[in-house]
Amino acid sequence: MHIERLAGTESRLYQLVAPLVMKTSVLRQNNNYPFRTSANHVWFVALEEEKVLGFIPVEVKEKGAVVNNYYVVGDDGFVLASILQEVIKIYGMGYKLQSVTHTRHIPVFQENDFAVIRTWKLYVKMEYRGRSL
Repeated sequence: MHIERLAGTESRLYQLVAPLVMKTSVLRQNNNYPFRTSANHVWFVALEEEKVLGFIPVEVKEKGAVVNNYYVVGDDGFVLASILQEVIKIYGMGYKLQSVTHTRHIPVFQENDFAVIRTWKLYVKMEYRGRSL
């Protein structure tokens, strides 16, 4: 498995993730919330050969970076943690790194030094409290 970092409007990003983000089952896993991107997004895409195993988009803002609307095939905790660690390498220092996290993924984020700062019904807002990897 390797992880590619792609700009939010890069054509390769669309080639890799479009088949997933258009699938009903993937949207359902994301609580029917559509995936979005912009020039302010950087995507971390886990691949095995050319098969997408998961992705985490990060929206880079003036005051920080936000993980939101990520997806991992089969909710694989190892893949999610691996992608998250790449995000931390880039945004763990020098940015206020936050995440809108599915409640089922709280343990993976906590194991990677994120702490819950707000709780909603289906998600929690978390903030990175550790050191850069």
